Amino acid sequence: MGVPAFFRWLSRKYASIIVHAVEEKAKECNGVRIPVDTSKPNPNEVEFDNLYLDMNGIIHPCTHPEDKPAPKNEDEMMVAIFEYIDRLFNIVRPRRVLYMAIDGVAPRAKMNQQRSRRFRASKEGAELTEEKKRIREEIFQRGGYLPPEEIKERFDSNCITPGTEFMDNLAKCLRYYIADRLNSDPGWRNLTVILSDASVPGEGEHKIMDYIRRQRAQPNHDPNTHHCLCGADADLIMLGLATHEPQFTIIREEFKPNKPRPCGMCGQLGHEIKDCQGLAREKKGEHDEFADTPPASEQEFIFIRLSVLREYLERELTMASLPFPFDIERSIDDWVFMCFFVGNDFLPHLPSLEIREGAIDRLVGIYKDVVHKTGGYLTENGFVNLERVELIMQAVGVAEDNIFKKRREDEESFRKRMKEKKKRMKGGERPAFLPSGQFAPQALGGRNAPRPVHNARQAAFDMRMQHNQNLKLEPSTSFCTRSSDMADGRGVKRKAEDSDSEPEPEDNISRLWEEGWKQRYYKNKFDVDVTDEKFRRKVVKSYVEGLCWVLRYYYQGCASWKWYFPFHYYDQMGMVFDLFLTVVQPFKPLEQLMGVFPAASGNFLPQSWQRLMTEPDSSIIDFYPDDFAIDLNGKKFAWQGVALLPFVDERRLRAALEEVYPDLTPDEIQRNSLGSDLLFVGRSHPLSDFLKELYQTNSEESVEMSPELCHGISGTLTLDEDPVLPDKPVRSPIPVLRDVVENSAIGIKFKDPQYKEGFVFKATVLPGAKIPAKVLKPGDWEKSNRGPWRPQLGFNPDRRPAHLDQSAFRALSHNMSRDRKPGFYSNAPPPCAYSGFLYYLSMIFTQLKLPRLVNNSRQQGSLLGAPHGFSQQQYPRQYGSDASRGWSQGMPSTGAAFQQNQYRGRGGPSGYQPHQDRRDNRGRQGYNSGRNYPSQPPAGRYNW
Repeated sequence: MGVPAFFRWLSRKYASIIVHAVEEKAKECNGVRIPVDTSKPNPNEVEFDNLYLDMNGIIHPCTHPEDKPAPKNEDEMMVAIFEYIDRLFNIVRPRRVLYMAIDGVAPRAKMNQQRSRRFRASKEGAELTEEKKRIREEIFQRGGYLPPEEIKERFDSNCITPGTEFMDNLAKCLRYYIADRLNSDPGWRNLTVILSDASVPGEGEHKIMDYIRRQRAQPNHDPNTHHCLCGADADLIMLGLATHEPQFTIIREEFKPNKPRPCGMCGQLGHEIKDCQGLAREKKGEHDEFADTPPASEQEFIFIRLSVLREYLERELTMASLPFPFDIERSIDDWVFMCFFVGNDFLPHLPSLEIREGAIDRLVGIYKDVVHKTGGYLTENGFVNLERVELIMQAVGVAEDNIFKKRREDEESFRKRMKEKKKRMKGGERPAFLPSGQFAPQALGGRNAPRPVHNARQAAFDMRMQHNQNLKLEPSTSFCTRSSDMADGRGVKRKAEDSDSEPEPEDNISRLWEEGWKQRYYKNKFDVDVTDEKFRRKVVKSYVEGLCWVLRYYYQGCASWKWYFPFHYYDQMGMVFDLFLTVVQPFKPLEQLMGVFPAASGNFLPQSWQRLMTEPDSSIIDFYPDDFAIDLNGKKFAWQGVALLPFVDERRLRAALEEVYPDLTPDEIQRNSLGSDLLFVGRSHPLSDFLKELYQTNSEESVEMSPELCHGISGTLTLDEDPVLPDKPVRSPIPVLRDVVENSAIGIKFKDPQYKEGFVFKATVLPGAKIPAKVLKPGDWEKSNRGPWRPQLGFNPDRRPAHLDQSAFRALSHNMSRDRKPGFYSNAPPPCAYSGFLYYLSMIFTQLKLPRLVNNSRQQGSLLGAPHGFSQQQYPRQYGSDASRGWSQGMPSTGAAFQQNQYRGRGGPSGYQPHQDRRDNRGRQGYNSGRNYPSQPPAGRYNW
């Protein structure tokens, strides 16, 4: 689920939750790539137990990336997915469990949003094709140049949906990938790998949460398990808080806005399709060797520490003088519940609550004011107390009128400022041309660095065109024309853009900031009168059901696969109803495809099923409109609007599919069936021998798994029909990758522990769990007189702050001194010459015992110290007649600075522990020892 602007708001308000990930890169030696040994300790100074991958967040950027060329075929897509998982595994390095979850058939409430997304993607793709065709014709008519249009099949991202051949092939490729890594990577040696592919019902992140909930309820579960969840959706933060696990971290790509994208027409950077002029491509490199390599930096990753977020929330939600005991776990549950009002995948958000306008802070303020009257918390273990929630919603309803008026005032103020700026620019204050990129004007004191010019030829063309247009405008002619018009008494006709009045946007027809907006809102959105009490109660009842369904979905699992919110909009809450949900079976994969796919993506369905989407006499043809309206509903961009699509009637859909079910082939029947999770282990895993015995007995009954053999994991095991077995080769489904000939991995079907109907998973911290040490600065720190506050950097609370050692001070002094005069070593070569020819020559001369030649060569060689066997006292360093004077003057200040930085310990003046260097320091001299130059650093300090 994506909640727009939620993560941006969260990371800005609670900045300490973010930690940048440290990634160890593979090395090359003589052209041979040496992979990273992931069995070594994590460079992030934290050890994770379980890594969970929400695979859809990996599949989409690997199959149709935005910042680099897309893969040419399906095989390259699979390899890109493997490399992405390898990179994540290298950063996190889990020690117990790796859980890969792909989105399966979703609940009906989610299918409505999937349907909207896929219809939008199909419509936008068709519109983009038409726009490209039109612009291409215009450019050719002007004599422009465009590269020949590539005739290739466009990748339809709608195929990343359960039931398609692509997802079936992905599951086979991941089975091969797991077997290969269990056999070849030492970091996977004792790992338990669980694969939940698209045949298993449920969204990927919720399958992961269901696994965590069911394992937590087992007596053998380790309450101090450190979880790491990978995904970019904002709801993962709320799901992680809902587990109440004290050690929970989320890893995601660092979002960097305003990345340059190549033009879809000419493939060049610096402009969009609508601004393309058809100019010839500039040569990149002397021989155009960089033509097919657009500048793209590797995406970096960040960690989100939910333990630190819990600290922030505890400070913000703590309330005094409550009529009931304060419980931070219950308060966090209420905070998660209130976040549903600002956006989720299952319900429309309230029109008065926008994150960018401080909606969450407003809800928290209302909550802290009202909770004294409620007599308790809003939720408990995923169940909602509707009477208490009603008080919150009534308080929101009271503030709605003021919110809409304030929003209108802000919009009018912004328009007024923009209009005044536009008039100033037209009044002659605007320069003839404003370049973009590196030459664009920047605000004084701005933090944004100037962007480089990606297409200098395009910028030069724009300058020339603007100059030619300015030459055509003759001021005298324009003045005479206006004078003659004024003399005739006719006046000057203003252009449309000069008018002070602007047309009212279509989505503002309800005018929420004016009196009587409720009457207009119901009339425009629902086509009913506000006095229709029966209809309003129906809308409110559905919304209350949705709130209860979503919260239970987050804390207890899917309460109903059939329920969905049957309206496109919602207004406000004024009534409360009881909720009764019944659990039914989910859709089958091909049935879901019929419910979410537009007719343009029907090629992923069987032929007879496709005809139901296209033939005019089909009984469900109205489910697949060729065009549909998008209501902005107060938003600015089309992707934020509401797609007004007809809701799918489940009974009509199933009745129509009964006639075409007999046409399915055996492969299609297999893709339309529901599957189960698969568990894989390697030869050295304690569970491996137990699984081998199960396959030898060839029993078809399910067997309980012993938690002692698998890191405390519980569940049932069933033999797989097409298993991965030891000493049985695993064939590669990708031609460019080798088969696993000597296989030692083994796989089996796995099912989570089952519980009786009505069982409630407790939303609390488990007994025996160790709460992580506090990271935030205590509020009473200054009053306690404990010295200056030392912030924690990263995951390790004992990490010492970085300080400059002797070599760093020498490098700084090489370029500048404190009085900004030339540095003490400014007459010597820079440190980049350390590994040059002169250094190796000095090594040879040292071994041959040629002191005079060594001394002469060392005057031009390394600055950081003499090589092995070199005597500093015998051959003092000389830099001319004034060198000793410069050295003597510079040493006291540099040495004092180093000494001050070195002893910043808690016993020292700055409150830090002295840095303990455990390396062998025999024969070394510090900067405090006068003019003597320090001897050679210990072996291994530098990579010569």
